[in-house]
Parts: sequence; C-alpha cells; structure tokens
Amino acid sequence: MKQSNFHIVLVEPEIPQNTGNIVRLCACTSCDLFLVGKLGFILDDKRVKRSGLDYWDSVTIHRYDSLEELKEEYKTSNFYYLTTKVEKKYTDNRFKEGDFLVFGPETRGLDEKLLWENKESCLTIPMAEGQRSLNLSNSVAIVVYEAIRQTSCL
Repeated sequence: MKQSNFHIVLVEPEIPQNTGNIVRLCACTSCDLFLVGKLGFILDDKRVKRSGLDYWDSVTIHRYDSLEELKEEYKTSNFYYLTTKVEKKYTDNRFKEGDFLVFGPETRGLDEKLLWENKESCLTIPMAEGQRSLNLSNSVAIVVYEAIRQTSCL
C-alpha cells in the first residue's frame, strides 16, 4: 500500500456525514485520517458508514485523545491549522507530502489559544464577506487537493 500523501486531522468532529465524506476523500487521495478528542457520534453510526460508502477499508484511521498527544508522536512533522480567523490563504502555503492538515469542530472551529500559539501555521480559505464558514468536508477537500496539486503526489 502506498504511503499516506497527507494526514487529515479532525478535532472533535460533530457531524457524522462530514466524517464519512472525509473518509471517502481520504481513500481517493491516499490520505490518513486522524480523529482527535471526543466525537459527536459513534464511528459505527449508520450515517457515518453510509456517507463513507465502501471506502472504509481503504483508509487508515487513527484515534487520539488530544492534539497534544498527536503532536508529541509526530514532533518533526508540519502541522497546519485551518481557520476563518487569519488572513494567510491556504494557497500561499507550500505543502509537502506528509504534512498534517488540522480542522476543528463544525460549530466552533479550532480553539483560539491553539491558533494563537501556532499563528505562523494557520491558514484560511477565502470566502465572501459576511459568511461564517464552509462545510467541513468541502474545506478538507479544497485544501487537500491544493496540497496534491502543489506536490503532484497523485
């Protein structure tokens, strides 16, 4: 099996269908999925399974209790934090294979303290003024495919 292109990290995802869609995306892009913290659903929930279709066996899924635990295990890796609270666009970043792309919960995003501590590694997806955020699975797809475009790893 091919090594993972990128590592998708979902911190406390809340909506099962989004996670299922991201599983399918991970399968199609050779990315690993890291689920961190308390999930807003059970992984064998039929809504998660249905949205991930038959792609589950094609994805390596890792579970971590905390982001700190994950970062400790992958100390030398690049972690990028996606948020609506910064100006640096994801397209202005230079991704490398093996980077970790970190996304927060659908209703609140990543913790502001985490973002402040990692401000040089925070990225955003531009949106029309006055709009709050994109759907989580759409956001993950946008950033993953830009990283793949930059690295030509598919």
